Amino acid sequence: MSKYLIGFDIGSSSIKAALVNAETRETVGMAQYPETEMEIQAVKTGWAEQDPEQWWEYIGKVCQKLLTKTNVNGQDVESIGLSYQMHGLVLVDKDQKVLRPSIIWCDSRSVDIGNEAFKNIGEEKCLSHLLNSPGNFTASKLKWVQDNEPEIYNKVHKFMLPGDFIGMKMTGKIVTTKSGLSEGILWDFQNNDVAQFVLDHYNIDRALVPEIADTFSVQGEVTEAAAEFLGIKAGTPVTYRAGDQPNNALSLQVTKPGEIAATGGTSGVVYAVVDQPLYDKASRVNGFAHVNHQAEAQRIGVLLCINGAGSQYRWIKQQVAGDNITYDQMEEMINTVPVGADDLRVVPFGNGAERMLENQFIGAQINNIQFNIHGKAHMYRAALEGVAFAFVYGVEILKEMGIETHVIKVGNDNLFRSKVFSTTVATLTGCTIEVIETTGAVGAARGSGLATGRYTALDDIYGKAEKVNTYQMSDDVAAYQQAYNTWKKDLEILLKNK
Repeated sequence: MSKYLIGFDIGSSSIKAALVNAETRETVGMAQYPETEMEIQAVKTGWAEQDPEQWWEYIGKVCQKLLTKTNVNGQDVESIGLSYQMHGLVLVDKDQKVLRPSIIWCDSRSVDIGNEAFKNIGEEKCLSHLLNSPGNFTASKLKWVQDNEPEIYNKVHKFMLPGDFIGMKMTGKIVTTKSGLSEGILWDFQNNDVAQFVLDHYNIDRALVPEIADTFSVQGEVTEAAAEFLGIKAGTPVTYRAGDQPNNALSLQVTKPGEIAATGGTSGVVYAVVDQPLYDKASRVNGFAHVNHQAEAQRIGVLLCINGAGSQYRWIKQQVAGDNITYDQMEEMINTVPVGADDLRVVPFGNGAERMLENQFIGAQINNIQFNIHGKAHMYRAALEGVAFAFVYGVEILKEMGIETHVIKVGNDNLFRSKVFSTTVATLTGCTIEVIETTGAVGAARGSGLATGRYTALDDIYGKAEKVNTYQMSDDVAAYQQAYNTWKKDLEILLKNK
């Protein structure tokens, strides 16, 4: 009888799940819930919150949906892996009850708190120990709650990342990982321990930090109540958890120094693995403990994030294209317009503070509209190119840091499915883009097999990673370069005027 591994990917848009045959490593099936994108609450400008209990509700629905779709008996699932949206803050009391909505990754309310900490702790200390500034990340979000909602803060038993919360709902145990703490800017790479100096600066009690488990380890077992809710057997171990970007890299077999992954979802990310603590003095990128990081064999993921990515293109679809036009149809229309969209330009940074712009929130901008030239197809192309140009701008930062970029591996979803988008990035970065048929949920499922002994080494978790497409540089480099240079001037004017 076949045994299966199940992986969940808790995104800000939807919850995805995948079943993998434990013996063959082949994907048996995938499911998503809900079909439409989940709502993000924005009570004030720059805020972004979601209800953690809704994530759990949707985990149950997507698990049942997947088991039904694949006709797999939940009793045959032997381990669970979790991938989740990074940097979010979930707070629970001593009874494991949620105290407030989760402050998620794209919320920018704590930017000033992180900037103040960066200055007062010391930039060199932060960068050399944390590989980051405290920035707008989990620790700073917790400090915001402490300062602005003391009645809630005083009830906090533990703070968690989104994946830690789902793990708690499954197992009743509250644990996190070194990788997770590093994404919250609470891991000291020099001392290989929780960053006590950050806790001290923010006056946060170390008792609020969850127990630390290895990324690949038995982190708890599914309770009777959770088993009934999910449709799998009680006692099934949760054996892997990681933030969505380290997990995406794992899914794409990016685990060794010199390998690079990228994704173009709600946010855009370029993620390069290096074997030493590496940071940017301007703090435009983030360094996190990769899934296979160890003190004696360091694996750091250098992450460059573009908040204004899929969120911007989705906005264009909703507000300009409407419900009757699909993304594929938009792509067809884009191909009727030349590179550079006849000089219509979109700066896409309208989804909160941008780390690669030194934590500035410059907003989005549409430039040079000419009513007698530009139509919807131009708007679609300019919007898509604007996101691609943002990726290129980010890769230039990585190159400044000495990170070589020759091949970028991406999943067969989101923005990289677009030939226009991928060709634009490939042409301007000089990289080959390899599109691989996998997902974060599949990677999480496969990752779960290591701690159970199903697989004996990290390289053993992979099945046949099918390369479905490759994008190379266009022959018309000059046109792309001219369009990018003009867009970059727009960006530099905005940055100068902030």
